[in-house]
Amino acid sequence: MSYNVHDLLDDSAAAARVVRAVDPDVLCLQEVPRRLTTELRLPRFARECRLLWRGGRLGTGGTAVLTAPRVVVHDGWRGRLPVRFPDRTRGYAAASVSLGGDGSGTPELTVVSVHLGLKAPERLRHAALVLEGLGDRAVVAGDLNEGPGGTAYDLIAARLPLASAGTPTFPARRPAVALDAIFAGRDLRVVPPDDGRDGPDGRGDGVDEHDLVAGSDHRPVWVDLDLTPR
Repeated sequence: MSYNVHDLLDDSAAAARVVRAVDPDVLCLQEVPRRLTTELRLPRFARECRLLWRGGRLGTGGTAVLTAPRVVVHDGWRGRLPVRFPDRTRGYAAASVSLGGDGSGTPELTVVSVHLGLKAPERLRHAALVLEGLGDRAVVAGDLNEGPGGTAYDLIAARLPLASAGTPTFPARRPAVALDAIFAGRDLRVVPPDDGRDGPDGRGDGVDEHDLVAGSDHRPVWVDLDLTPR
């Protein structure tokens, strides 16, 4: 699941209810509270979502990866995406995860939460940096600040095919643009909506429409993935 939570400036309880309704194994967040408030507000929000945050805010540009207790987190790292002052800092947060810790679980998967810049050339450079070193067992999820046809969007999609449905996510009240997306490597299979919980379009039966509007200025996206190696 990927969710831009607008610095938790809206109804954070509604945003947490949205997350609990989806019940993700991994949640990629963008625009989490930054600076010194991260360590105060993000752990609280994670608890409300019934998820865990491993910590580490420096260089993330307001991104984070949260995981369910059932998920094994093998490693975590983060990086800054350069922007020109005084623009908002950008970055990414990444984690290596798997399901099952007894040796019988799935192979490790790299998940990257990203929030690209506001300028098109900048976004393209950011996308290239994020993709460095990623293989076919990787997921990139986040707010790209552009939709299909954008150069950064298309660069990521060429390496990691689009897994989410491309449904508009912004603005939350009347979505018109698909700024938020999830891309998954070719060693991962998207579970069709009729086989999964609610489908990949962010409008599942268990998610309250009022909470989607109240929780943030973006709507989330999510997918179910089969992690069995092809």
